[in-house]
Amino acid sequence: MSKADIAVVGLGVMGENLILNMESKGFTVACFNRTVSKVDDFMNGRAQGKNIIGCHSVEEMVANLKTPRKVMVMVKAGKPVDMFIDQVLPHLEDGDIIIDGGNSHFPDTVRRTEYVESKGKLYIGTGVSGGEEGALLGPSIMPGGSPKAWGAVKPIFQKICAQTDAGEPCCDWVGENGAGHFVKMVHNGIEYGDMQMICETYQMMTQGLALTNEQMHEVFKEWNEGELDSYLIEITRDILGYKDENGEEVVDAILDTAGQKGTGKWTAVSALDCGQPLTLVTEAVFARCLSALKDERVAASKVLTGPKKAYDGDKQQMIDDLRQALYASKIVSYAQGYQLMRAAAEEYNWNLNNGGIALMWRGGCIIRSVFLGKIKDAFDKNPELSNLLLDPFFTDAVEKAQEAWRRVVVAAVKVGVPMPAISSALAYYDGYRAERLPANLLQAQRDYFGAHTYERLDKPRGKFFHTNWTGRGGTTAASTYVV
Repeated sequence: MSKADIAVVGLGVMGENLILNMESKGFTVACFNRTVSKVDDFMNGRAQGKNIIGCHSVEEMVANLKTPRKVMVMVKAGKPVDMFIDQVLPHLEDGDIIIDGGNSHFPDTVRRTEYVESKGKLYIGTGVSGGEEGALLGPSIMPGGSPKAWGAVKPIFQKICAQTDAGEPCCDWVGENGAGHFVKMVHNGIEYGDMQMICETYQMMTQGLALTNEQMHEVFKEWNEGELDSYLIEITRDILGYKDENGEEVVDAILDTAGQKGTGKWTAVSALDCGQPLTLVTEAVFARCLSALKDERVAASKVLTGPKKAYDGDKQQMIDDLRQALYASKIVSYAQGYQLMRAAAEEYNWNLNNGGIALMWRGGCIIRSVFLGKIKDAFDKNPELSNLLLDPFFTDAVEKAQEAWRRVVVAAVKVGVPMPAISSALAYYDGYRAERLPANLLQAQRDYFGAHTYERLDKPRGKFFHTNWTGRGGTTAASTYVV
């Protein structure tokens, strides 16, 4: 067997399936795992008879690679990635490439890119989205890092990734150092928001409208044929229609406590660091945290009261209102995500291609949807677009949906169904379109108790004033700064 085009380290679900994907596209792949028995199990199982080289040491793996060597690491984010980098670096030559395909936090990728480049090697941190099926059949791939490395991995990545209906690869170069992992992090944050909004819609249907799983299955089936057509709507349809071998509806037997791996939290923290109002994603993260307080919620349900009545209006109208509210909120979710990426690009000097990012998300990934084509169109028309809500297509879409959106939030409040993500999306929309917000009063409060100063409407921006509100404070003011 000839030498391998690329090596993959880590034979977990994603690693194994990526290897099989690469091999099916004509590439020879070397594989290695720290627990070498997994290499033998893989070679004697799914890899048997394929152009895959099983390796029992880092040295053997490196020796089996064409130059420039490309080593893709699919191990748990954090210390294991650093440990492997230090393990493999002494065996590589200048110009060889290390690729981290895990869910690493982007500051780690910034640091690792600098470190690996200082050793004369190249580094890529790439987001890979699509789960087990995507890894095998074609994921969305979001690479960033050392720009010189892109030419060597591009033929592999763009062949194994998902393709749009027009045959465009859902993979392109994102930007320098941590840009790829940052974009993947924002993707995951939007994923948190999408999932939470679908769950809020589900709860309103089941508790507020008393719909059965079968009825909801039919609703989501219909929705998946319209503007909400997406992977997450599709799997929700399937989940609500699924029964086990005993005819029991599995979704009803699942404990209502949500797990998380941290990427949603990273997105929310990054938004705070960049001063961007990612309210929807943050509420989605908090909703998972609240769900985890299961025992407390059970106890509280016996003490705290709220509305007990079901929705008494036109159910069919409310179902359609929910569709429109979900669509409008989804637009806000992406608007916020792109707002954060725009701010981060300025902060970290990345040259992000916003339309290209939407294209990368069109196929293979968890948030893939027909909706993303409209986002690409918006940025193709205006690369400097400051907010998706200002693109004519999305302005019009939200305008058409907002009355239904407001009816949904009001109805949910009346029947006591929590909608933290959908209602926060509406609050963001109302805040973003407000020419004047009450921050004038807030600034007066800050100046009153801390002499933090304020700007005036009738004076140039950047000129600050202080009022001696009590007559006892004097003229000394605090310095102005932004955290």
